[in-house]
Amino acid sequence: MAELLLAERPGRGAVRAGWARACWAVRAWWLMAGMWTRSSMSYRTSFVLMLLANLATTSLDFLVVVLMFRHTHTLGGWTLPELGFLYGTSAFALGTANLFVGSVDALGNRIRTGTLDTMLVRPAPALAQVCAERFSLRRLGRPLQAAAVLGWSLTALPVHWTADRILLVPVLLLCGSVIFASIFVAGATLQFWWGDAGELQHSLTYGGATLLQYPPTVFAKELVAGTVFGVPLAFVNWLPALHVLGRPDPLGLPTAFQYASPVAAALCVLAAALTWRAGLRAYQGAGS
Repeated sequence: MAELLLAERPGRGAVRAGWARACWAVRAWWLMAGMWTRSSMSYRTSFVLMLLANLATTSLDFLVVVLMFRHTHTLGGWTLPELGFLYGTSAFALGTANLFVGSVDALGNRIRTGTLDTMLVRPAPALAQVCAERFSLRRLGRPLQAAAVLGWSLTALPVHWTADRILLVPVLLLCGSVIFASIFVAGATLQFWWGDAGELQHSLTYGGATLLQYPPTVFAKELVAGTVFGVPLAFVNWLPALHVLGRPDPLGLPTAFQYASPVAAALCVLAAALTWRAGLRAYQGAGS
């Protein structure tokens, strides 16, 4: 019995060490984000104006959808409140991910200028530093506007709200945010090997969110399958929305896929972590 306990200790120690590192990374991000927030709030009028401008700009995206429905009652068989649900969930997930880790876009510039070296020698996780750099609360505009559209759609949808459907809405919002955050990090990490990978990252994040604002029935089945078995964007809202809205699956997948957003989010986090670790190992510094 003692031997079994001793055998378990290294594993438990590794788990505790991993958990401690994760907690320290979150705390480091929080401290640095707070520093940038205090800096931006020194100019409160500018902050309010930028937030309002962000709200107005993001609202134009849904206005395009509303204008389309002045000439049709459905799009791909989906109604305006159903598209509002898709828009609200995808834009909220993207906006939340962009708020917390969107600054990772600057990684490529730091690699090219050699300023990433200064982050690597600081007593804080490099990823937390990159993600918190120039943190700005004005990015709240997108998730706030998306939440407003989502709230309207939830009141306008003729859905029989069962317990699983009610629970699935916050779950898909959380998991969708994690999936987009993982794509932000993994896409930026590609710049360790490919200096101009920023556009590829944007095509998967901002382009992916735009794709998810429209029903899967308007796209080719091959494209929809790519968002399930390739880059798992369908788990952000398409698949869970099928269950919430009572819509048939165009791919005929098992029902379990509609509940698999947490699994997809966990796999995305793992893939992003491994990619980041490999990128750091491949980084050779600026040589100065």
